[in-house]
Amino acid sequence: MSDQLDIAVLLPCYNEASTIGQVVRGFRAALPSARIYVYDNNSVDGTPLQAMLAGATVVRERRQGKGHVVRRMFADVDADIYVMADGDGTYSPADAEDLIRTLLTEQADMVVGTRRDIRVEAGRQGHAFGNHIFNFLYRTIFGTDFSDVFSGYRAFSRRFVKSFPAVSNGFEIETEMSVHASRLKLPVSELELDYGRRPEGSHSKLSTFRDGARILWMFAMLMKETRPFAFFGLISAAFMGASLIFMAPVLIEYFETGLVPRMPTWVLSMALMLVAIMLFTAGLILDSVSRARTEQLRIHYMTIARQRPRRDKKSPPASLPKPQVRKA
Repeated sequence: MSDQLDIAVLLPCYNEASTIGQVVRGFRAALPSARIYVYDNNSVDGTPLQAMLAGATVVRERRQGKGHVVRRMFADVDADIYVMADGDGTYSPADAEDLIRTLLTEQADMVVGTRRDIRVEAGRQGHAFGNHIFNFLYRTIFGTDFSDVFSGYRAFSRRFVKSFPAVSNGFEIETEMSVHASRLKLPVSELELDYGRRPEGSHSKLSTFRDGARILWMFAMLMKETRPFAFFGLISAAFMGASLIFMAPVLIEYFETGLVPRMPTWVLSMALMLVAIMLFTAGLILDSVSRARTEQLRIHYMTIARQRPRRDKKSPPASLPKPQVRKA
Protein backbone atom coordinates (compact mmCIF):
# COMPACT_ATOMS: atom_id res chain seq x y z
CA MET A 1 0.00 0.00 0.00
CA SER A 2 1.46 3.36 -1.02
CA ASP A 3 2.49 5.71 1.79
CA GLN A 4 1.68 8.66 -0.43
CA LEU A 5 -2.05 7.97 -0.21
CA ASP A 6 -4.06 9.79 2.42
CA ILE A 7 -6.48 7.31 4.01
CA ALA A 8 -9.45 8.29 6.17
CA VAL A 9 -11.46 5.83 8.25
CA LEU A 10 -15.04 6.99 8.81
CA LEU A 11 -17.08 5.47 11.64
CA PRO A 12 -20.71 6.62 12.05
CA CYS A 13 -21.86 5.82 15.61
CA TYR A 14 -24.94 5.94 17.79
CA ASN A 15 -24.69 4.53 21.32
CA GLU A 16 -21.72 2.23 20.68
CA ALA A 17 -19.70 2.94 23.84
CA SER A 18 -19.12 -0.76 24.51
CA THR A 19 -17.43 -1.36 21.15
CA ILE A 20 -16.17 1.89 19.61
CA GLY A 21 -12.90 1.99 21.56
CA GLN A 22 -11.93 -1.48 20.40
CA VAL A 23 -12.95 -0.67 16.82
CA VAL A 24 -10.83 2.51 16.74
CA ARG A 25 -7.81 0.71 18.18
CA GLY A 26 -8.29 -2.06 15.64
CA PHE A 27 -8.21 0.38 12.73
CA ARG A 28 -5.24 2.17 14.28
CA ALA A 29 -3.34 -1.13 14.28
CA ALA A 30 -4.48 -2.19 10.80
CA LEU A 31 -3.91 1.22 9.13
CA PRO A 32 -1.25 3.08 11.19
CA SER A 33 -1.05 6.04 8.80
CA ALA A 34 -4.81 6.55 8.46
CA ARG A 35 -6.83 9.34 10.05
CA ILE A 36 -9.75 7.94 12.04
CA TYR A 37 -12.97 9.93 12.41
CA VAL A 38 -15.89 8.99 14.62
CA TYR A 39 -19.08 10.88 13.80
CA ASP A 40 -21.35 10.67 16.82
CA ASN A 41 -25.10 10.86 16.19
CA ASN A 42 -26.44 12.08 19.57
CA SER A 43 -25.17 9.16 21.65
CA VAL A 44 -26.04 9.21 25.36
CA ASP A 45 -23.83 6.36 26.57
CA GLY A 46 -20.36 7.90 26.42
CA THR A 47 -19.50 6.90 22.85
CA PRO A 48 -17.66 10.19 22.06
CA LEU A 49 -15.46 9.88 25.17
CA GLN A 50 -14.51 6.28 24.41
CA ALA A 51 -13.68 7.22 20.82
CA MET A 52 -11.48 10.15 21.89
CA LEU A 53 -9.67 8.03 24.47
CA ALA A 54 -8.92 5.51 21.72
CA GLY A 55 -7.36 8.25 19.58
CA ALA A 56 -10.09 9.13 17.08
CA THR A 57 -11.18 12.55 15.93
CA VAL A 58 -14.78 12.94 17.12
CA VAL A 59 -17.37 15.09 15.36
CA ARG A 60 -21.01 15.39 16.41
CA GLU A 61 -23.88 15.33 13.91
CA ARG A 62 -27.10 16.51 15.57
CA ARG A 63 -29.56 15.44 12.86
CA GLN A 64 -30.58 11.88 13.66
CA GLY A 65 -30.05 9.21 11.03
CA LYS A 66 -27.14 7.46 9.35
CA GLY A 67 -27.82 9.25 6.08
CA HIS A 68 -27.26 12.63 7.73
CA VAL A 69 -24.02 11.34 9.26
CA VAL A 70 -22.64 9.97 5.99
CA ARG A 71 -23.54 13.18 4.15
CA ARG A 72 -21.64 15.19 6.78
CA MET A 73 -18.63 12.85 6.75
CA PHE A 74 -18.30 12.94 2.96
CA ALA A 75 -18.55 16.74 2.96
CA ASP A 76 -16.09 17.35 5.82
CA VAL A 77 -13.27 14.90 5.19
CA ASP A 78 -10.88 15.22 2.26
CA ALA A 79 -8.70 12.20 1.50
CA ASP A 80 -7.54 9.93 -1.31
CA ILE A 81 -9.16 6.76 0.02
CA TYR A 82 -12.06 6.40 2.44
CA VAL A 83 -12.91 3.34 4.51
CA MET A 84 -16.35 3.34 6.12
CA ALA A 85 -17.40 0.81 8.76
CA ASP A 86 -19.88 0.52 11.61
CA GLY A 87 -18.82 1.10 15.18
CA ASP A 88 -20.53 -2.01 16.56
CA GLY A 89 -17.59 -4.37 16.14
CA THR A 90 -19.30 -6.68 13.62
CA TYR A 91 -16.70 -5.87 10.93
CA SER A 92 -13.03 -6.73 11.40
CA PRO A 93 -10.64 -3.76 11.05
CA ALA A 94 -7.99 -6.21 9.83
CA ASP A 95 -9.95 -6.56 6.57
CA ALA A 96 -9.55 -2.86 5.74
CA GLU A 97 -6.21 -3.40 4.03
CA ASP A 98 -7.76 -6.00 1.73
CA LEU A 99 -10.53 -3.57 0.81
CA ILE A 100 -8.00 -0.85 0.00
CA ARG A 101 -5.78 -3.23 -1.95
CA THR A 102 -8.76 -4.31 -4.04
CA LEU A 103 -9.75 -0.68 -4.60
CA LEU A 104 -6.26 0.14 -5.89
CA THR A 105 -5.49 -2.97 -7.92
CA GLU A 106 -8.86 -2.97 -9.69
CA GLN A 107 -8.95 0.84 -10.05
CA ALA A 108 -12.45 0.74 -8.58
CA ASP A 109 -14.43 3.61 -7.10
CA MET A 110 -16.15 1.48 -4.45
CA VAL A 111 -15.40 -1.90 -2.92
CA VAL A 112 -18.14 -3.49 -0.82
CA GLY A 113 -17.28 -5.96 1.91
CA THR A 114 -20.08 -8.47 1.44
CA ARG A 115 -21.05 -10.38 4.56
CA ARG A 116 -20.26 -14.09 4.59
CA ASP A 117 -22.82 -16.37 6.30
CA ILE A 118 -24.94 -13.44 7.48
CA ARG A 119 -27.87 -15.75 8.31
CA VAL A 120 -25.68 -17.70 10.75
CA GLU A 121 -23.55 -14.93 12.20
CA ALA A 122 -26.01 -12.04 12.51
CA GLY A 123 -28.32 -13.98 14.80
CA ARG A 124 -31.55 -12.34 13.57
CA GLN A 125 -33.46 -14.44 11.06
CA GLY A 126 -35.85 -11.59 10.21
CA HIS A 127 -33.01 -9.32 9.15
CA ALA A 128 -31.34 -12.12 7.17
CA PHE A 129 -34.57 -12.89 5.30
CA GLY A 130 -35.15 -9.19 4.64
CA ASN A 131 -31.60 -8.84 3.30
CA HIS A 132 -32.22 -11.71 0.89
CA ILE A 133 -35.50 -10.22 -0.37
CA PHE A 134 -34.18 -6.68 -0.79
CA ASN A 135 -30.99 -7.84 -2.51
CA PHE A 136 -33.15 -9.80 -4.96
CA LEU A 137 -35.29 -6.70 -5.58
CA TYR A 138 -32.18 -4.58 -6.11
CA ARG A 139 -30.75 -6.96 -8.70
CA THR A 140 -34.12 -7.08 -10.45
CA ILE A 141 -34.62 -3.30 -10.58
CA PHE A 142 -31.17 -1.73 -10.73
CA GLY A 143 -28.78 -4.40 -11.99
CA THR A 144 -26.50 -7.19 -10.80
CA ASP A 145 -23.49 -5.13 -9.66
CA PHE A 146 -24.02 -5.96 -5.96
CA SER A 147 -25.02 -9.00 -3.95
CA ASP A 148 -25.15 -7.25 -0.54
CA VAL A 149 -26.42 -3.69 -0.86
CA PHE A 150 -26.77 -3.21 2.90
CA SER A 151 -23.17 -3.88 3.88
CA GLY A 152 -21.75 -1.04 5.96
CA TYR A 153 -18.11 -1.96 5.32
CA ARG A 154 -16.91 -0.18 2.19
CA ALA A 155 -13.89 1.50 0.67
CA PHE A 156 -14.30 4.50 -1.66
CA SER A 157 -12.21 6.56 -3.99
CA ARG A 158 -12.17 10.33 -3.59
CA ARG A 159 -13.96 10.60 -6.93
CA PHE A 160 -16.91 8.57 -5.64
CA VAL A 161 -17.21 10.40 -2.32
CA LYS A 162 -17.14 13.87 -3.82
CA SER A 163 -19.65 13.04 -6.57
CA PHE A 164 -22.15 11.20 -4.36
CA PRO A 165 -25.26 13.39 -3.72
CA ALA A 166 -26.36 11.57 -0.50
CA VAL A 167 -30.02 12.55 -0.11
CA SER A 168 -31.11 9.71 2.22
CA ASN A 169 -31.63 10.31 5.93
CA GLY A 170 -31.37 6.87 7.54
CA PHE A 171 -30.11 3.34 6.95
CA GLU A 172 -31.20 3.55 3.31
CA ILE A 173 -27.94 5.36 2.56
CA GLU A 174 -26.15 2.11 1.58
CA THR A 175 -28.85 1.44 -1.01
CA GLU A 176 -28.43 4.94 -2.40
CA MET A 177 -24.65 4.43 -2.68
CA SER A 178 -25.17 1.24 -4.65
CA VAL A 179 -27.75 2.83 -6.96
CA HIS A 180 -25.44 5.81 -7.56
CA ALA A 181 -22.66 3.46 -8.67
CA SER A 182 -24.98 1.39 -10.86
CA ARG A 183 -26.57 4.47 -12.39
CA LEU A 184 -23.26 6.01 -13.45
CA LYS A 185 -21.78 2.60 -14.34
CA LEU A 186 -18.84 3.19 -12.03
CA PRO A 187 -16.14 0.53 -11.60
CA VAL A 188 -17.03 -1.36 -8.43
CA SER A 189 -16.00 -4.60 -6.78
CA GLU A 190 -17.05 -6.89 -3.95
CA LEU A 191 -14.95 -8.73 -1.39
CA GLU A 192 -16.47 -11.45 0.77
CA LEU A 193 -15.65 -10.92 4.45
CA ASP A 194 -16.60 -12.44 7.78
CA TYR A 195 -19.45 -10.81 9.67
CA GLY A 196 -19.69 -11.34 13.42
CA ARG A 197 -22.18 -10.99 16.21
CA ARG A 198 -22.48 -7.91 18.36
CA PRO A 199 -20.73 -8.30 21.72
CA GLU A 200 -22.63 -8.35 25.00
CA GLY A 201 -24.08 -4.94 25.86
CA SER A 202 -24.35 -3.79 22.24
CA HIS A 203 -27.79 -3.72 20.64
CA SER A 204 -28.95 -3.29 17.05
CA LYS A 205 -30.73 -0.01 16.20
CA LEU A 206 -32.62 -1.59 13.30
CA SER A 207 -36.33 -2.33 13.36
CA THR A 208 -37.26 -5.17 11.01
CA PHE A 209 -40.62 -3.78 9.86
CA ARG A 210 -40.10 -0.01 10.24
CA ASP A 211 -36.72 0.11 8.52
CA GLY A 212 -37.85 -2.50 6.00
CA ALA A 213 -40.74 -0.24 4.99
CA ARG A 214 -38.39 2.75 4.73
CA ILE A 215 -35.99 0.81 2.52
CA LEU A 216 -38.84 -0.38 0.31
CA TRP A 217 -40.02 3.22 -0.03
CA MET A 218 -36.44 4.26 -0.91
CA PHE A 219 -36.35 1.56 -3.60
CA ALA A 220 -39.51 3.03 -5.12
CA MET A 221 -38.19 6.60 -4.99
CA LEU A 222 -34.83 5.64 -6.49
CA MET A 223 -36.59 3.71 -9.22
CA LYS A 224 -38.74 6.77 -9.95
CA GLU A 225 -35.64 8.96 -10.21
CA THR A 226 -33.35 6.61 -12.12
CA ARG A 227 -35.78 4.46 -14.14
CA PRO A 228 -38.90 6.61 -14.57
CA PHE A 229 -40.10 4.87 -17.72
CA ALA A 230 -40.20 1.48 -15.95
CA PHE A 231 -41.71 3.03 -12.80
CA PHE A 232 -44.53 4.92 -14.51
CA GLY A 233 -44.91 2.16 -17.10
CA LEU A 234 -45.81 -0.34 -14.39
CA ILE A 235 -48.37 2.02 -12.86
CA SER A 236 -49.74 2.77 -16.31
CA ALA A 237 -50.13 -0.95 -17.02
CA ALA A 238 -52.06 -1.37 -13.76
CA PHE A 239 -54.50 1.43 -14.68
CA MET A 240 -54.84 0.08 -18.22
CA GLY A 241 -55.60 -3.40 -16.88
CA ALA A 242 -58.29 -2.02 -14.57
CA SER A 243 -59.73 -0.03 -17.48
CA LEU A 244 -59.95 -3.13 -19.70
CA ILE A 245 -61.62 -5.11 -16.92
CA PHE A 246 -64.40 -2.51 -16.60
CA MET A 247 -64.55 -1.94 -20.34
CA ALA A 248 -64.86 -5.55 -21.52
CA PRO A 249 -68.45 -6.35 -20.36
CA VAL A 250 -69.72 -3.02 -21.64
CA LEU A 251 -68.23 -3.65 -25.09
CA ILE A 252 -69.56 -7.21 -25.20
CA GLU A 253 -73.05 -5.98 -24.39
CA TYR A 254 -72.78 -3.21 -26.97
CA PHE A 255 -71.80 -5.60 -29.78
CA GLU A 256 -74.62 -7.95 -28.81
CA THR A 257 -77.43 -5.39 -28.39
CA GLY A 258 -76.11 -2.13 -29.81
CA LEU A 259 -76.85 -0.45 -26.47
CA VAL A 260 -74.69 0.93 -23.64
CA PRO A 261 -76.93 0.62 -20.56
CA ARG A 262 -74.06 0.88 -18.05
CA MET A 263 -72.84 4.35 -18.96
CA PRO A 264 -71.12 5.08 -15.58
CA THR A 265 -68.99 1.93 -15.97
CA TRP A 266 -68.02 3.00 -19.48
CA VAL A 267 -67.08 6.49 -18.29
CA LEU A 268 -64.97 5.04 -15.47
CA SER A 269 -63.15 2.70 -17.84
CA MET A 270 -62.34 5.55 -20.22
CA ALA A 271 -61.13 7.74 -17.33
CA LEU A 272 -58.80 4.95 -16.20
CA MET A 273 -57.52 4.55 -19.76
CA LEU A 274 -56.78 8.29 -19.99
CA VAL A 275 -54.86 8.13 -16.71
CA ALA A 276 -52.87 5.18 -18.07
CA ILE A 277 -51.99 7.09 -21.24
CA MET A 278 -50.95 10.16 -19.21
CA LEU A 279 -48.70 8.06 -16.95
CA PHE A 280 -47.12 6.37 -19.95
CA THR A 281 -46.42 9.76 -21.55
CA ALA A 282 -44.98 11.12 -18.29
CA GLY A 283 -42.68 8.10 -18.10
CA LEU A 284 -41.38 8.76 -21.62
CA ILE A 285 -40.68 12.43 -20.87
CA LEU A 286 -39.10 11.83 -17.48
CA ASP A 287 -36.91 9.08 -18.93
CA SER A 288 -35.28 11.67 -21.19
CA VAL A 289 -34.86 14.03 -18.22
CA SER A 290 -33.30 11.24 -16.17
CA ARG A 291 -30.83 10.43 -18.92
CA ALA A 292 -29.79 14.08 -19.09
CA ARG A 293 -29.28 14.19 -15.30
CA THR A 294 -27.22 11.01 -15.45
CA GLU A 295 -25.00 12.56 -18.12
CA GLN A 296 -24.49 15.64 -15.95
CA LEU A 297 -23.60 13.51 -12.92
CA ARG A 298 -21.16 11.52 -15.04
CA ILE A 299 -19.50 14.68 -16.34
CA HIS A 300 -19.18 16.02 -12.79
CA TYR A 301 -17.71 12.70 -11.68
CA MET A 302 -15.10 12.88 -14.45
CA THR A 303 -13.97 16.35 -13.36
CA ILE A 304 -12.92 15.11 -9.90
CA ALA A 305 -9.35 13.86 -9.52
CA ARG A 306 -8.86 10.39 -8.06
CA GLN A 307 -6.24 11.82 -5.68
CA ARG A 308 -5.88 15.22 -4.07
CA PRO A 309 -3.40 17.59 -5.73
CA ARG A 310 0.00 17.36 -4.05
CA ARG A 311 1.75 20.51 -2.88
CA ASP A 312 5.52 20.72 -2.99
CA LYS A 313 6.80 20.40 0.57
CA LYS A 314 9.58 22.93 -0.12
CA SER A 315 7.16 25.69 -1.06
CA PRO A 316 5.47 27.73 1.68
CA PRO A 317 1.81 26.96 2.49
CA ALA A 318 -0.59 28.56 0.04
CA SER A 319 -2.49 30.21 2.89
CA LEU A 320 0.54 32.17 4.14
CA PRO A 321 1.27 35.57 2.58
CA LYS A 322 4.63 36.19 0.94
CA PRO A 323 7.07 38.11 3.13
CA GLN A 324 7.24 41.82 2.40
CA VAL A 325 10.61 43.60 2.12
CA ARG A 326 10.55 47.22 3.20
CA LYS A 327 12.86 49.68 1.51
CA ALA A 328 14.89 51.96 3.66
